Amino acid sequence: MEHLVRRRYWWFAFSLLIILPGLYMLFLHPLLTTGRPGIGLRPSIDFAGGALWELRFPDVTPETLSTDRIAQAFAVAGFESAQVQLSPTVVDGQPVAAALVRTRPLSESDPNTEIDAVTKALTEAFGTVSRERLESVGPTVSAESTRSAIIAVLGASLIILLYLTWAFRKAPHPFRYGVCALIAMLHDVLVVLGIAAILGATIGLEVDALFLTALLTTLSFSVHDTIVVFDRIRENLINRHPAETFDDIVNHSLVQTLPRSINAQLTTFFTLTALLLFGGDTIRNFVLILLIGLVSGTYSSIFNAAQLLVVWEHREWRNWFKRGRQDEVEVRSGA
Repeated sequence: MEHLVRRRYWWFAFSLLIILPGLYMLFLHPLLTTGRPGIGLRPSIDFAGGALWELRFPDVTPETLSTDRIAQAFAVAGFESAQVQLSPTVVDGQPVAAALVRTRPLSESDPNTEIDAVTKALTEAFGTVSRERLESVGPTVSAESTRSAIIAVLGASLIILLYLTWAFRKAPHPFRYGVCALIAMLHDVLVVLGIAAILGATIGLEVDALFLTALLTTLSFSVHDTIVVFDRIRENLINRHPAETFDDIVNHSLVQTLPRSINAQLTTFFTLTALLLFGGDTIRNFVLILLIGLVSGTYSSIFNAAQLLVVWEHREWRNWFKRGRQDEVEVRSGA
């Protein structure tokens, strides 16, 4: 445990190992697969706009239902390029054919006519059709949602920076604490977005309003734990011994707060795990993102944020390629 700070570049390397695949899926994968730049997330109708239809077909068995036939029925009703996903369910112990269909938004002037046209086309093709859910978001609303999401993340980051700078104003270089906390938050955001991009490409996870809620909650996880670590560093700086270096103080503070941080986050981890396993499909993606953010936030607070303070204290960016040898020389000379 006395070598947590000395091995800081190992922790940074591990973070990069986790982040880089996500960055590839976020930026390079869309460019390589489509030939044009984009973001490798699967936006829900909250951000992309469109209509989401949840349908059940009680007169058809799940084995005989096909996406092509459903898409063709929607095309007859005037909804070209419908995206169909089969999602059979169980009602009263019996399997029921069901599907989720994404289309363009409904007409704002006369949506009922389009709904009736779709219902008629589906009925002619499959018999009885039950519409369990229908959500429609126009392009204006989706653009506002995207803009609000960006403003929310940037606004929260700015407030956190100002608050931490003020809260640690009695510590040396208080601005560093706010910046290092923000960098740790950026680490968590990249981890969550990267894993969301990977899950979107593999299991079809979509980014919706609940995803934004989980992302903002992840920022609170990260900052909460970071403040605990930074506060202990500040206390130990005030009561430091003359022979103690800044590295020693940070390492000692981490050792002191590590059990508390892990124990506090484990209680939340167990609760979220129970919700993930037994909470149902409607909140599963939300809880999964919270779990990822919780683990990432705990890691970044201990192994990134505090370590960045040491890097800044020594201004190690001026001689990154020589620092490892210098550390060894300093440790041997101090032994």
